[in-house]
Amino acid sequence: MTSQTLFSEPVQLRVSRPATSDLTRRFFFLVDAIARDHEPTATQLDRLASSYESTAQFLANRDEFEGLLLKIHPHGSRQLGTMVRPSRSTHDGFDVDLIALLSADARRRYMSSSGPALLLNDFYRALKDYADSHSLSIRRWERCVTLGYTDGMCADITPVIDDPLLSAPYGQTHALIPDRELMRYDSTNPLGYAKHFNQAAAIPPAFRGQLVMAKAMDSAERAEVVPLAEADEVFSRLLCRFVQLLKLHRNSRFSASEDLKGLAPTSVFVTTLAAMAYTQLAPLEHDSPLDLLLHMVKTMPGLFPRTRLTNGAEEWNLPNPSAPKENLASSMNRTGRHEAFDGWITVLTKDLEKLLKAVEQNLGNDVLVSIIDTAFGTRSANALQAALSKVRDSNRSAGRVSIVTAAASSRILPARAHSFYGD
Repeated sequence: MTSQTLFSEPVQLRVSRPATSDLTRRFFFLVDAIARDHEPTATQLDRLASSYESTAQFLANRDEFEGLLLKIHPHGSRQLGTMVRPSRSTHDGFDVDLIALLSADARRRYMSSSGPALLLNDFYRALKDYADSHSLSIRRWERCVTLGYTDGMCADITPVIDDPLLSAPYGQTHALIPDRELMRYDSTNPLGYAKHFNQAAAIPPAFRGQLVMAKAMDSAERAEVVPLAEADEVFSRLLCRFVQLLKLHRNSRFSASEDLKGLAPTSVFVTTLAAMAYTQLAPLEHDSPLDLLLHMVKTMPGLFPRTRLTNGAEEWNLPNPSAPKENLASSMNRTGRHEAFDGWITVLTKDLEKLLKAVEQNLGNDVLVSIIDTAFGTRSANALQAALSKVRDSNRSAGRVSIVTAAASSRILPARAHSFYGD
């Protein structure tokens, strides 16, 4: 492929900085090409939904949980819409986090000093019978049990006990989760966290010239426009796409060895910081989504306190917005993780600056693909290359020129419904 770009006019025709609408349109094509390749398909998610509904029914019929199991629901990236394919090479499926929510009545059985261990033992024993009857693999962890399906998808199912805390934000869905030593219970609130994230994601971003673009597009003379997600749909998911890009860059950066993987910042830490930064910065005008993302990344390291201890080390604290007693940075307070996070932010900033320059200056598809390969991994680069080739081939077969001029704009359409972003 030549270095001619599908995003705008050739470099020699560019006489000024591209309009906000053009930069936004290019970003949407870029991020959709990458992110969609790392998401589970609707078929995979439908199959998983059927599986965990079956699991819920099985558990509800067990004597251990008779009258106690309220529901099984997704949480984490499945609930938020920020899921990406895991970086591990052991399987090519997706990891989905599920919560088995027990009623407050379960506290009578599981609140003794040995209660957390008893809860996980009962839970594992029941799921072992389910796994054996459905030919699934099963593994017990500190807080959850993992079921492995034949297509490579894994479901991490965590038991929690309903424990409303009405004095706290989102407290009506507060719950208790066994701590990692199974000696007590910790505070948790997956449904409340999802509500907090969704409130952040609902903030409309402000981009320069956005209203002008909407008013002018019907009268604009268009060249062939590359396929895009509908604008309203993409805007409503912008924070989700940002988090996906951050996680993909993290996975690429820390995938070289098992030691490096152990230093990678946790998904909940990255996701929470991204939501905080987006909440602050989205209302401010930016030139494009990529410009906003770069600003967010530069802001994220300053959004939580770093306390200097007497031994010279730092302790980080990031309260869970839906369960304030939980420190989402606790797992970051391990040897080497502070330096790894700060180093990752530095590299990520440089990569996004290169990407922003390439998009703004129309440096060509080859340059874009090369930057994506370095920053987000070969799979992401291949996904972008395939998307670009598809547009090029489609335009060739129709006898069209494979460019999109700055005059072309995206049409504002009603958002399509999603079936895979949780409750």
